[in-house]
Amino acid sequence: MQSTAINMKQLLSCFTDESLTDDSVLLSPQGFREYDARWWYGFSGSDRAPEINLAGITAVGAGLAHLMRQRGVDPAIIVGHDLRSYSFEVKTALVKGLVSGGAHVCDIGLALSPMAYYAQFALNIQSVAMVTASHNENGWTGVKMGCERPYTFGAEDMAELKAIVLGQQAVPATGGHYNFINNVEKLHASALTKGRFLKRRLKIVVVCGNGTAGLFAPQILRRIGCEVIEVDCTPNWNFPKYNPDPEAAPMQNAMVEAVQIFGADLAFGFDGDGDRCGVADHEGNIIYADRIGLLLAREFSHQHRDAHFIVDVKSSGLFHTDPVLQANNATVDYWKTGHSYIKRRMGETRALAGFEKSGHVFLNQPLGLGYDDGLATAIAVCEMLAAHPDQTLASLNRQLPQSFATPTLNIPSCDHEKYGIIGRIQSYFSELANTGGVFAGQSIRELLTINGVRVTVDDGTWGLIRASSNKPGLVVVAESPVSLERRNAMLQAINDVLARFEAGQLPDFEGALSGGGSYGI
Repeated sequence: MQSTAINMKQLLSCFTDESLTDDSVLLSPQGFREYDARWWYGFSGSDRAPEINLAGITAVGAGLAHLMRQRGVDPAIIVGHDLRSYSFEVKTALVKGLVSGGAHVCDIGLALSPMAYYAQFALNIQSVAMVTASHNENGWTGVKMGCERPYTFGAEDMAELKAIVLGQQAVPATGGHYNFINNVEKLHASALTKGRFLKRRLKIVVVCGNGTAGLFAPQILRRIGCEVIEVDCTPNWNFPKYNPDPEAAPMQNAMVEAVQIFGADLAFGFDGDGDRCGVADHEGNIIYADRIGLLLAREFSHQHRDAHFIVDVKSSGLFHTDPVLQANNATVDYWKTGHSYIKRRMGETRALAGFEKSGHVFLNQPLGLGYDDGLATAIAVCEMLAAHPDQTLASLNRQLPQSFATPTLNIPSCDHEKYGIIGRIQSYFSELANTGGVFAGQSIRELLTINGVRVTVDDGTWGLIRASSNKPGLVVVAESPVSLERRNAMLQAINDVLARFEAGQLPDFEGALSGGGSYGI
């Protein structure tokens, strides 16, 4: 790994945009979200008003440097950016603020978020600021950041940073400087693939939605012995076909179509910054990420008895009842949705792995370093299949107990209203449970309110209503281990609650009722 010192004036001279030195700061407070920052930056030809400009980004960098000094953290910080056309200039503006606040910036260049997290360990640096809007549409920008590896900022950290930036508390400091670090992507690839070569030849489709992962995922999977077919892997920041989001139907359709056309064993879909991975089997079924997580948890529990796992509140109830996990004395906790929350909880409980329904998988030692990496997830799935040479992914999935689950359903809701709505819904359910009330036709067995409301009734059917952490909206998920009818009864009951609190209605509600399947088609 090589470090190249670059004068900041030389770096900033790459740009002619006057807003780099403009004192007029544009910065929407709504961009400081629960566990990262995300703003509408805009692009040429867009008629939507931007929420942040480069001067605003510089203010965020200065605020982050101030927060690091305030906490007594070592001033070094890893910085990287995704492939969007404006991400380099956004990163440069962020670096300007960081250096003005005394930070020692180590820029790894164009990268995936997990590469930036890996660089923290490879360079022994605590802090990170990755410029990415992940799977969001072209025109969005954002920063995933933290100053205590492998953790990224949670709600309290973001609130503190927001107060510093909006309160103009950041003050200049001396000693800031900038280095460019070469070859982190090669070191990351070596760390993922060292000593790993599959004994089973797998033909896989890699779908990247023209996002940043297309530059790295195919090569890494070839290194472990996979035959790789690339679909939409050519970088294109306009995302001409669909956004790189493995939880959304357009990318899932591309995965299903490709795996059938090419007769592949499975397909992987990676999000825009490579920290999430979606999976389709050879039959053309999308397997929800929580079921992939349960399959991996089974595999890990065979290798590491008494393992502890963390899953998010959107994930399947099967984790609590799975006979294989129980036989291997594995334990499972449901926790708040969000990569920062899961990482922190894993560290606190020394969990072996964590899983989110959105496709984040977190591997802790000895499996990994505690952060989410979509490429590491894909490798783990390939190794699981290699360990079962007579099985397909579809057959392994059918060995799991049957369940009837919805995808993640979204309801538009204003950022400044959504948490108040959820608070009122939580109070309603708490009173209902305390008075022995009935929901979706049955008694309430369990009420979980750590992140919205997850209500489970007597037959194990459950539903979730929570506020989205990174978009202006509410999120609904439902699942039944009994039948599609019971799942739909839960959806109907949730829709009635939403109407009661004037929180909107499930979009295409009749379609939501008719869709789904026993394992997430």
